[in-house]
Amino acid sequence: MIETYDEAISWIHGRLRLGVKPGLKRMEWMMEQLGNPEQKMKAVHIGGTNGKGSTVTFLRSILQASKLTVGTFTSPYFETFNERISVNGLPITDEEWLKLVQMIEPLANQMEESELGSPTEFEVITAMMFVYFGDINPVDIVLIEVGLGGRLDSTNIISPIASVITSIGLDHVAILGDTYTQIAFEKAGIIKTSVPVVANIKREDAKEVIKEVAKKQHAPVLFYSENFHAVIQPFEQLGERFVYLEGEESLQAEIQMVGEHQIENASLAIKTFQLIHEELGVLFNEDMIRTGMKKALWPGRMEIVNQSPIVVMDGAHNVEGIEALVHTLHRIFPGKKAHILFAAVADKDLSKMVSMLDEAGTSIAFTSFDLPRAAAAEALYEISSHQQKSIVNWQKWVENHLLKDPSDELLVITGSLYFLSSISADLRIMLRIRNNK
Repeated sequence: MIETYDEAISWIHGRLRLGVKPGLKRMEWMMEQLGNPEQKMKAVHIGGTNGKGSTVTFLRSILQASKLTVGTFTSPYFETFNERISVNGLPITDEEWLKLVQMIEPLANQMEESELGSPTEFEVITAMMFVYFGDINPVDIVLIEVGLGGRLDSTNIISPIASVITSIGLDHVAILGDTYTQIAFEKAGIIKTSVPVVANIKREDAKEVIKEVAKKQHAPVLFYSENFHAVIQPFEQLGERFVYLEGEESLQAEIQMVGEHQIENASLAIKTFQLIHEELGVLFNEDMIRTGMKKALWPGRMEIVNQSPIVVMDGAHNVEGIEALVHTLHRIFPGKKAHILFAAVADKDLSKMVSMLDEAGTSIAFTSFDLPRAAAAEALYEISSHQQKSIVNWQKWVENHLLKDPSDELLVITGSLYFLSSISADLRIMLRIRNNK
């Protein structure tokens, strides 16, 4: 019997050895044993290659500004494990995690002896989330982020009131397929019969897949750039100002997160809110939307963690993420000399990612972190063709650059979100101590 929070977390992490096991049968069996708590909630389902967490954050912030209680299910965690299941942005307590594990563990043990096999770490956490929001602490709306893909993802047993597909990119190709159309098909698996879909798809071949699946499901689909879009406006502060446009309607908003991709994510959130606000019993109030937009902040996504010198953390963990990062650096920080620190997991298109960073940085440094899938710093170093490349300890790299403090330079810490998560707390302490001297 699991009796403490630490034991609960150890038990969950122990299931990582089972890897990824796509399919819904294990989830459906667990939910049936638990009385189908996933059917007792209103939910929005958010999938896509990049931008899921940011879109969840923008939408949550709008809904909170509209005085609703909002549950979220996100991954990976950034600061604390408990944040994967949160209410109004606050992680559930250690005691609640323990209670949930104590409910799910007997089912996991029972499954292990059956033909279904043991549930994975993600399946266990997903089941805990459904129990929490379905039975233990019902909320007005739950925003559920897809874990991997969509069609066979553990979360895909819900009947949402809206679905969102934030982007289609080449990531997790060993599981989802190695073409944009194959990946689009997997992402489109979250589209449900007659449930509206909001999407931001750049490639026409991927967009056609989404349209075809939506047509078969009789689901209305609304695309960024086709049905609604945003226009960037000049903004003197670090952040973005834009005008959301749909037909003759317009709405001006400001966000703290920088990058055109974040404006697109914010626009997806606005459109989704427009689709669901009546069912949730709230008005489409532009002041509330603006308030929500302005407060939204998702750590580790183009997050400016220090002003002088500017230090940016961005979890650009795949090719599309690096492209967005490089574009944003050129647009927001023209003339700045970017010194880049990069760490990644090994199963990505590292050659292309490192090549783009080589071109963007005045210097580039590589490190690694404590994760079995982490790429070795030496391997990243060999891929790089930069004239000023190095292998570093991340703390010493930051300390050395902080001593220089030139106004024309910025530090960019990027790559795997697991890496950023592992250093975030120590980095913030380091910066706080320095700035208080």
